[in-house]
Amino acid sequence: MSTIDVTKRTSAGPRREIGKGSRRLWLLRSPEGVLGAVLLGLVLLIALAGPLVAPHPITETIGLPGAPPSAAAPLGTDFLGRDVLSRLLHGGLPVVWLSVATISLTYLIGVSVGMIAGLSRSFVDPILMRSVDLVLVFPPLLLLLLLLYGAGDGTGVLIIGIVLVLFPGVARLVRTATLEVSTTGYIEAAIARGETRLAIMRREVLPNIATSVLADFGVRFSAAVILAASISFLGFGSQPPAANWGLMISENRPILPTNPWGVLAPAILLALMTIGVNLLADGYVKTRTRQR
Repeated sequence: MSTIDVTKRTSAGPRREIGKGSRRLWLLRSPEGVLGAVLLGLVLLIALAGPLVAPHPITETIGLPGAPPSAAAPLGTDFLGRDVLSRLLHGGLPVVWLSVATISLTYLIGVSVGMIAGLSRSFVDPILMRSVDLVLVFPPLLLLLLLLYGAGDGTGVLIIGIVLVLFPGVARLVRTATLEVSTTGYIEAAIARGETRLAIMRREVLPNIATSVLADFGVRFSAAVILAASISFLGFGSQPPAANWGLMISENRPILPTNPWGVLAPAILLALMTIGVNLLADGYVKTRTRQR
């Protein structure tokens, strides 16, 4: 994903606002956005509606372990003889919920820390950023595993761990973007008017760094999904007999020669979700860039 320059305004030439009609039609103007919306919509439909149409309970044994696809089991059976299709339809909601919760907290913390550091012009900036750099020293997966071993492998701990791994990158990106706009005329004018730092961040800084943040969003979301799936693959997070796409990939490895769909189906859906989010973010950023 290419890096998008931060759009700047000057007091003499503020950025051109996008009309309401343009905001509503941005998706139709971008092939990437349309394709991303279709892919992401398909995955969300499967995750949200899947449990309602699953033909079997996730714990019901319907055949021999690792049986290939048949009329009774369109995607075959898993390593315990359970219906892969039913578990696939049930396994998306935990992944989607975990990804959304994680990425929301990541950007809430990362954007806040980055803007505060970029606008502080005091000792607050080095203190915040050296703390962020300290977290970046540790390899992401190692830091996450240490936290899970020490505090348990509950969902809350997993969310905190992934946020801890991802937010430093967001904070550094936002700080750099904030520093670029912090010396412009409209920021100086807002400070001279006596506006609070919170108002300046919300009204002046955030709209002008939004494109850079959105350009980074797809990459961070993909990282959150991959980390969550990797943790499930390693046996943390969701535990059997729960249905989870990452867990399905791990537990069905022994039946790959007889029924590869036990691994391929959840892996494909995870890939489609990350690709869809990346394309959607790219489409929005490109449309905004052309309209400015």
